[in-house]
Amino acid sequence: MKMAQEVSCIGDCEDTMITEKYLAESKEPASHVQLACSMLYCAFPLDGNQLCLWSIRDPSHQLLILQGHLQSITAMAFGNKENPPLICSASQDYLMIWNLDECREKSLKGLVPRGTVMGTLLEKVLYLRFSPDDRVVAACAGSRVLVLDVESPSVLVELEGHQGPVTAAEFCPWQGQTLISVSEDRSFKVWDHCMGTLVYSSSVFAAYPLLSLFIDEDSKQLLTGCADGQLWVFSLIERHHYRCVARVDLRKKNKAFFTRRMESEVCSLTEESQRPSRKMLDQGEEAEAALPILMLAGCYLPRLLDAGCGVLPSESSTCLWIASSTGLFIFHLASLELEHALHFKDFRCLSIQVAGSCAVTSQAADHKAFCLLTSMFGKRIAILEISLDTLVRSQQGPVPEKALSVLASSCVLPTSPLYLGVVKGKSTKPAGHKQSAVQSAVGDQPLVFHTKVRSSGYALPPRVTMFSPKTNIKKDGKRSSKCKINCKREEYPLETSVPSKPSKQVAVCQEPTAVSCVQYSGDGRWLACGLANSLSLVFEASLTGTPAALSGHDGAVSTLCWSHDQRWLLSAAQDQTLRLWSVHRKEPLLLLGRGGLCKPVPSAQFYYMDAFILLSSGQELQLLRYHVDPVRDEIKRYKPRSRYECVFRLSTRGATEVTSLSAVNDFYSHVVLTAGRNRTLQVFDLNTGCSAAVIAEAHSRPVHQICQNKGSSFTTQQFQAYNLFLTTAVGEGVRLWDLRTLRLTCTTWAAAHFPIGWLDTQTPSLKWLSTRRLP
Repeated sequence: MKMAQEVSCIGDCEDTMITEKYLAESKEPASHVQLACSMLYCAFPLDGNQLCLWSIRDPSHQLLILQGHLQSITAMAFGNKENPPLICSASQDYLMIWNLDECREKSLKGLVPRGTVMGTLLEKVLYLRFSPDDRVVAACAGSRVLVLDVESPSVLVELEGHQGPVTAAEFCPWQGQTLISVSEDRSFKVWDHCMGTLVYSSSVFAAYPLLSLFIDEDSKQLLTGCADGQLWVFSLIERHHYRCVARVDLRKKNKAFFTRRMESEVCSLTEESQRPSRKMLDQGEEAEAALPILMLAGCYLPRLLDAGCGVLPSESSTCLWIASSTGLFIFHLASLELEHALHFKDFRCLSIQVAGSCAVTSQAADHKAFCLLTSMFGKRIAILEISLDTLVRSQQGPVPEKALSVLASSCVLPTSPLYLGVVKGKSTKPAGHKQSAVQSAVGDQPLVFHTKVRSSGYALPPRVTMFSPKTNIKKDGKRSSKCKINCKREEYPLETSVPSKPSKQVAVCQEPTAVSCVQYSGDGRWLACGLANSLSLVFEASLTGTPAALSGHDGAVSTLCWSHDQRWLLSAAQDQTLRLWSVHRKEPLLLLGRGGLCKPVPSAQFYYMDAFILLSSGQELQLLRYHVDPVRDEIKRYKPRSRYECVFRLSTRGATEVTSLSAVNDFYSHVVLTAGRNRTLQVFDLNTGCSAAVIAEAHSRPVHQICQNKGSSFTTQQFQAYNLFLTTAVGEGVRLWDLRTLRLTCTTWAAAHFPIGWLDTQTPSLKWLSTRRLP
């Protein structure tokens, strides 16, 4: 055994990220031994049968070596309480428990510390775990789980039922009598260790042996890791019946993590250097390798947010340490995404590049973590100190010059395509200017010049009263004041739970027809419904009366959108056209896209307070300026009075097809969100007319829907809440993103499993109000 000097490993920043605090050479390898780390000590086997403890709080303190085992130690675990600190160790001859305060005191007096023998002549013990109150210990010996009493060393119960060696076992924090175990038979079992009975037995759900286990008390979830790098998540809520809510491939997550980092690095490169560093390419190649999950442990990670003027600390978040043979990963439980990754080979100063066993502990007070490693192919044992603050800063990516925000924070630039929607050209005339005689002359008019032909006009008597004002003229298609309906908007109580029972069911068609889209108007008075048979129906909000049928499309209606003033309805269909309707007419007021679009329009909407129409077709975004004239001319009805023109086109990065887009129309916003066929999210700033950010690998499948927090006239919200948006993909549920940091905040798994929820505007998370399984 030898003591190594402290070796600092520098990451991508100036501060020290990893420091190798201790290195030991053992006579026997310990590549597949359960190691232990607590807030006070790191414990590992030395020379096979010696239990060595290294003090975290005082590294210069003399090592505490406990001798008592005759054969090689195979597992060890610390107690959950610091007074008194306990540790349990196991070999094939003895299972012993040690009081560390008494052992330290005897060692200082020159006496030999002794432990208490709890069991003898056991099978090979692979895993040990104390109960939350440190009264019992669970020992995984072969295919059995032995529950032993700490106070009176004896075996309380033997739990049998696994078909292979049990690799891990954990006590449920909120149910002290519940014990969960995983095995190489690729299943987990739930036990009542007080009664010695089996509560639940899962089926074989994995292709490789289960190696690790973790129970998260906050989310009430069970996480288990496989030898092939698959992380399975099960719900421990009583009414969920231990159903699987997520399955995460660590290899794919690692690859996506480094893809996002490479995208950030490419975006931050100068024109002179247009390719990422060799280190990033090597990390991307390593992401293809299999990553067995050796250990799972809780991690209290300090989160740093970009506030537009630098990196600022914010409240910490609970994450999960995932230890593999090639590195350490920090996994966010809410978003099911990797927050950070540390690969041992990236730090050449480390003595161990491939780990056989690992144990990690985090300290929330000083934002440090200690990692205990044993070599896979050698006999080395190393203790690493990780600075979590430095780790977070090193992998935050480049800080953008200007933070993105949905709310417009600057005036429209004269070069922006949105400039037409705000500033209208007005011709100014000199004060002494007079109209020419030709312009002032009354032009020729037809004999019959009424808007609607009622008669020939010759049989009518002459008018007696001239220049009498008309008081019943409809302006721009609006109703007169007598026909207006005052819709009083009341504040919606956020404390009220969301509706869970259907109140009314209406058949939209006599024949079975798919409903492709629905959209409420902003005032809540109308509900538009698009059908696969090319029809669009407009219901009253109460779903009473006969709906208005809008026909004209030659394909399935894919998108419906109401204007901000609720006067117009925009529909897009698979016939590569868009039509603009009025609720009170069955004929379209404006036909867009005929002959001008090469592909169908998956998404279209009003934009910039109804100043534009925004649509996607193929790989292009198009911004249309339009004018609607609702006045009908019965004589010249062949001549369209409404018109439109394309004022701006923008192609997506990588020339990928757009599957969905979203933008805010209720207030002025320059940000447009798009999703591509290549599973990326792209943020466009139409004030500058270019792409502002790219989120690679947003889902493992193409995103088919983006939903923004566009505000409501029935409730008030904080302005930070408008920077949150949701995305969803087939089979992957819903993910919540923050536009300010371009990071994933929360996720739910498949749509058949996540509960009905609503977006909490106080915190960027999904607050569940009902946990009923969706049909």
